[in-house]
Amino acid sequence: LTLPQFVQLMDNFVGEDISLPTVKRLTAFIKREYKQTKEEKMKQLEKVHRMSHLAQRKELLEALFEKWDSNACGTLDLKEVVALLGRFKGGMGRVALMKAKEQLFSQCPQLSRVGKLSPKAFQTFLELFTSEFTGNEDETIDNLVKFLTTRVEKSHPESSQSSARRKWLQDIQQAAETSGTSMEPVYKAVFSALSQDMEAHGFNKRISAYIALLEENQLSSEQGEVLLRYMACTADNAPYVLNQVLHRDMKGVSLAAIDQGKPIYVPRVDLHGNIHFWNYDRPVEERKGTFLVLPLHDDHWRVFGILGLDTLQDQCEKSIFLSHEITFYEGVCHAFSKAYHYICMRENVLQVAVTALDWLYPRTPSIHTVTTYLVAHGKDKNRALCKMITTDNTGQKEIHSSPVVLLREENLLRDYLFKCTDSSEVTLTSVYGEYHIAVPLHDLSRQTLGVFDISIGQHKKLPPEEQKDLQKMLKMAQAACSEILQRSLEETEPTPVLEAERVANVRHTGILFHRFMLQELRECI
Repeated sequence: LTLPQFVQLMDNFVGEDISLPTVKRLTAFIKREYKQTKEEKMKQLEKVHRMSHLAQRKELLEALFEKWDSNACGTLDLKEVVALLGRFKGGMGRVALMKAKEQLFSQCPQLSRVGKLSPKAFQTFLELFTSEFTGNEDETIDNLVKFLTTRVEKSHPESSQSSARRKWLQDIQQAAETSGTSMEPVYKAVFSALSQDMEAHGFNKRISAYIALLEENQLSSEQGEVLLRYMACTADNAPYVLNQVLHRDMKGVSLAAIDQGKPIYVPRVDLHGNIHFWNYDRPVEERKGTFLVLPLHDDHWRVFGILGLDTLQDQCEKSIFLSHEITFYEGVCHAFSKAYHYICMRENVLQVAVTALDWLYPRTPSIHTVTTYLVAHGKDKNRALCKMITTDNTGQKEIHSSPVVLLREENLLRDYLFKCTDSSEVTLTSVYGEYHIAVPLHDLSRQTLGVFDISIGQHKKLPPEEQKDLQKMLKMAQAACSEILQRSLEETEPTPVLEAERVANVRHTGILFHRFMLQELRECI
């Protein structure tokens, strides 16, 4: 138990009406009766030391990755990493390096094709490499980190340019973590990063930018199985680009960039012959400039859209994108992908919550309201709670498109929600005579992802049958959320259990709740 979990456990045990002398007697009893053998204490200390060491190693590897990724691209070139690892211990680890590459490609087959390492793949590769050496593995990886850090600091010095760019990329993820499930702040953060970089490092070129996402073409399959829908763009292009659709039978290189999985750079659009101009009002003689389209990849290097940039608004005909700018734009794509999939995950969690509440309400008339919150992480690392769904005693739901954000210091009467978030344990309390049960939804590391605030009015507890149904709902909702998070980590497509899961390529995540309910029913028969 962590400290917040222990405090919450004791708080739930003693309840609200217990006297101070009784609490003191309970405390004295626990101090007197709690026994721990020497072996148990040593085992616990070893575990704490190991966890601390692993956390420290992770921080060192993340810092090393950032130093190496001096252009804030978000990935490292695999060949460059292999070349430097080959010099470790005077080149004695070449066999270990070959074995580590084989294991890495076995775990992540797509890396042999793309040749780039994300921070997670970088850490995995170094750990596989050091595991092939004899002797103490922790000592070997510590020596390797020192070796790499020394050489990277010489070849990739930190600059004000790279630190500024990294800050703008962090703002994109910060926008995702504080926006509930809205993509608008993320799009704004992306375009803000591009414009700030252009002002600081791009000679103030005038650029236009847009983001388009792949969709299945359900209306006109003769124009291709997929299409690109333009979801966001800079203000100058909004009247012409926003919500437009690009099909395969139309002019353009964006779908070619998706097929190839690589950026396509057109230095002079007027000479290319296959550029689609959305602004038909622009005279032909003014259709001059450069055009760059970058594919958006998910964590498994599958393409799901594009980021496009052009300089058609710039009066200088020689405006071009330099290599360091293109590298940074790849970092923007990586940051956007991370933010986009983070919000998709939260939307899926909310869909599970909606389905679970629909199942619960006919079975629990004693429940007055349920408010569903998602945890948000502020810039100062303090947690906030975004109110996403409010459900009344008739089962009617209000889904908040612009969520109300609760801060701990401003909501003392709702401190029980933050205690639930901190401890990731069920919290019981009463507010103005109304009893509340706060129940967390965990991520895969048991950190709190969201909270159900269940009001049961003036009753201290639910009737037994309703309590049983509530527990069943919470168990299935947690199982469905864990499944959603696990799927995002896996390479292969999940095996459908219900026929409804096979219908359409875009799965309705709420079905997962019913799937787990059905599986439990089968096990009980």
